[in-house]
Amino acid sequence: MVRKYKMSLAAAAVLSAMASVPAQADPKLDFGGYVKLDLMVSDYADGQAPDSGSIGRQQYIPSITPVGGNGDDATTDFHARQSRFFLTASDELANGEKLTAHIEMDFMLTPGGDERISNSYSPRLRQAFLKYGNWTFGQTWSNFQDLNILAESVDFIGITDGIVFNRQAQIRYTQGGFSVSIENPETTVTPFGGGARITSSDGLIPDVVLKYQGKTGDLTWSTAAILRQLTYDVTQTGDDETEFGYGVSVGAKYMLGKDDIRASITTGSGLGRYLGLNTFNGAVITANGELEAIDATGVSIAYRHFWTESVRSNFVYSRGWADNDAALTGTAVNKMTERFGVNVMYNPAPNFTVGAEISQATRETEAGIDGDLNRLQLMAMYSF
Repeated sequence: MVRKYKMSLAAAAVLSAMASVPAQADPKLDFGGYVKLDLMVSDYADGQAPDSGSIGRQQYIPSITPVGGNGDDATTDFHARQSRFFLTASDELANGEKLTAHIEMDFMLTPGGDERISNSYSPRLRQAFLKYGNWTFGQTWSNFQDLNILAESVDFIGITDGIVFNRQAQIRYTQGGFSVSIENPETTVTPFGGGARITSSDGLIPDVVLKYQGKTGDLTWSTAAILRQLTYDVTQTGDDETEFGYGVSVGAKYMLGKDDIRASITTGSGLGRYLGLNTFNGAVITANGELEAIDATGVSIAYRHFWTESVRSNFVYSRGWADNDAALTGTAVNKMTERFGVNVMYNPAPNFTVGAEISQATRETEAGIDGDLNRLQLMAMYSF
């Protein structure tokens, strides 16, 4: 349940300054979030389990499933790091427009902390944006992403491998079902012959996204296109190498009474960090020191079935793959990842959910070496 509080005059002044329009005298503040406990038992079938501080022990990360080794003993992890909270301030302005500011935080993927004594972790900024009229300014979900196709999952994301999943700073304009945005550029690069990922900070031109969302009867759908410049100073002389990347993504959700089917397909050249939590890089350095975009594709499908009013299951599958030129990237890079999962969710009360999920994930490299991660995950979550 969301609670509303009156803001102080100082907070109202801040909101007024953000829009440069005098505010009304009664701005409101909404507060909400959830507390969630996760319990995971993970069997790494083809390699050593990551360290307890690894992000792969908090949620499923496709690119770090161990491959090509001897299976390790199963590991058990408890954490409450997905718990989150948000604040939303809203105000009706004197010119008739509505001004909204939203900030949201959780504790996932943050550095520091350990499992020895206090399990203390720093808050992480998820979203921080303001909306004025048709405009959005700040950090929120990429316009290239379709939130409607996200499956209900005990895992943090669930259909991770084949979907667009990205939050970043941007400026977006929305008119009806159409939206256009310019978003923060960042290029991930594979060195010539393979090696550790290079994250370039040389980007100049923002990523540009065009999107249209529609609804016809029981079908909700979206189509989006992205154009981006991939940039990196290969020779470290101040002369950047550039290449253009592009992609399209189509997603749909179809209602079958209370049940639903959700599916998506994303494909392009130079998608990089937008697909599957950056399982594949956006570009590779060629033998003559230029950048070459890497083609990649992802698909996802999920079916949700209600057994009763309070019990339901989700059946999910997601796959991502890249068309690497192994002569440039080497054979240790990721060729494909995929994940199957099935869960049961139960609501003893509308805002209290318990769930159980079993899944199997696979990662394969260009060398043909693969590995599996089998996981049982339990959860209890109270939303407020």
